[in-house]
Amino acid sequence: MVITGLEILTRDFPDKLKGRRIGVLCHAPSITRHFLHITDILYRTAKIRFSAVFGPQHGIFGQTQDNMIEWEGSMHPRFGIPVFSLYGQHRKPTPEMLSEIDVLLIDLQDIGARLYTYIWTVKLCLEACAEQNIPVWILDRPNPIGKLPFDGPVLKEEYFTFVGGAKIPLCHRMTIGEMALWIRDKYHPDCELNIIWMEGWHRSSLFHETGLPWVLPSPNMPTLQTAVVYPGIVLAEGLNLSEGRGTTIPFELTGAPYIDPYRLKDNLDRRKIEGCVFRVHNFIPAFNKYKDEHCNGIQIHVTDPARYYPVRTALELFDAIIETSPEGSLQFNLPPYEYEDNLMPFDILSGDSIMRQTLLNRLSLKEETERWKSEIDEFLREFRQISVYPD
Repeated sequence: MVITGLEILTRDFPDKLKGRRIGVLCHAPSITRHFLHITDILYRTAKIRFSAVFGPQHGIFGQTQDNMIEWEGSMHPRFGIPVFSLYGQHRKPTPEMLSEIDVLLIDLQDIGARLYTYIWTVKLCLEACAEQNIPVWILDRPNPIGKLPFDGPVLKEEYFTFVGGAKIPLCHRMTIGEMALWIRDKYHPDCELNIIWMEGWHRSSLFHETGLPWVLPSPNMPTLQTAVVYPGIVLAEGLNLSEGRGTTIPFELTGAPYIDPYRLKDNLDRRKIEGCVFRVHNFIPAFNKYKDEHCNGIQIHVTDPARYYPVRTALELFDAIIETSPEGSLQFNLPPYEYEDNLMPFDILSGDSIMRQTLLNRLSLKEETERWKSEIDEFLREFRQISVYPD
């Protein structure tokens, strides 16, 4: 059984926090196994003064559906304290926001893909709190797809944006606590960072093995199966390809009107991609790309997570679409994307421009994935020095 940082905090409340004005950065999954939300726990305890709530992309309860839908803060209707948005007018806490607190608690459920924005909100919080001499406490949670292999390019510094701000692989196997420690050590060493590590978690596991309840980390992350395919298929956000938003199984479905789904499936089957099977499944998105249009597509069914490379699979999929569709059908979207006006969206998602150039120029996919392996090996030499959990 896995005990989260929040549950350990509740069980053994740290003396350093007692009597302090506490702010918390949280969202819907910030709960115990008994479904108690962190804000209710802090509101009820007499050990601290609960002073402010901060929320990331999608809002406190995932109410903003899509990317780039900002939200603004308000006063909490029950607690009578300010709720500050970190995905609106401000993405970094301002000194005025931080004047309300003595300590910032962070309890966020990440999903194991570098471009999921919550950790980059954490990075901005580490920077802001270091500037104001405010301690940060991270309550660690599982990486729900830790069983998957490391995969994808390591992000290059010239491609740092709000969907990536550290040199880590796309599918990274780290917890949010480990990522925060990595970021603190490399970018904000002056931040006073405390991490309440989990008990009982091991890296080579999936979320359903933890005994914890699954609560949507974001509106288009309904299930663990979604999280498993997400680190690869999310790259479709940089293409004229539906990643299944507007359906009930986003990221498991991929398609577009120009695709021949049967030719695509036959092509993918010949590639003998490990850990998954492909099935023809057409769909009509209710919103987002190709809204109300018939998309020809496929569903990815992951059969062996330990052998499933999500980014490598996406690379093969995009290459197969190019190979089986009319010439020029698959296109790379132009900026802007997620507050970035110059860099190509696909590049900031993948980590550099080389994957895009590999697809455009029909270069060797094997050489591209071998490049990733070399980059990951270099990353691992450093990560092993700070990793906390066993495989």
